[in-house]
Amino acid sequence: MKSIAILQSNYIPWQGYFDLIRSVDEFVILDSVQFTKNDWRNRNRIRTPSGPAWLTIPIRTAGCFPQRISEAEVADGHWAHRHWRTLAQNYARAPRFRERAPELEKTYEQAARESQLSAINRMFLDLACRWLGINTVINSCEMYPDHADRVERLIAICRAAGAGRYRSGPRAKAYLDPARFAAAGIAVEFADYAQYPAPRLSVIDGVLNS
Repeated sequence: MKSIAILQSNYIPWQGYFDLIRSVDEFVILDSVQFTKNDWRNRNRIRTPSGPAWLTIPIRTAGCFPQRISEAEVADGHWAHRHWRTLAQNYARAPRFRERAPELEKTYEQAARESQLSAINRMFLDLACRWLGINTVINSCEMYPDHADRVERLIAICRAAGAGRYRSGPRAKAYLDPARFAAAGIAVEFADYAQYPAPRLSVIDGVLNS
């Protein structure tokens, strides 16, 4: 039975995000939904000597709301240089930094030339998946049906993808009705993140310190 997960793109997500991707046959990036401020779409946390610190991609917001994640544009083209410099300063002594640094720096150089948040997030998603040995098929929601109701949208994507099992993070329990999926012949499973240690940092922290 084919399994699928459907999530919004995040900037350099945490380990649990990638473990969810690894656990399914297909992962769909749902960037057709509304961009939310002060969320994981354009920021994440890294380790510093003084504790966790945010790396945030500045997004153009004036006159742009509401807007979809796929429509969100970078407001300051210098963000990538600043993020790379911050990572290099804080992870220079990490066990895998010298090995990973060239490819990570190159990705930031490529991201600096990109204006769309979705495209930037995909660059780092693909990079981290290569590092983690994740071979799950990753597609954009643009190739699947859309629906105004968020649960029906997920069900429509599962049907179109031929998936009989839908996996999601535990926060979705607040709005997902497994019975609606069951009526469509789709089983729902929720990942358990209780075992992950705090603080929950970007996957970058893990791959550089592994």
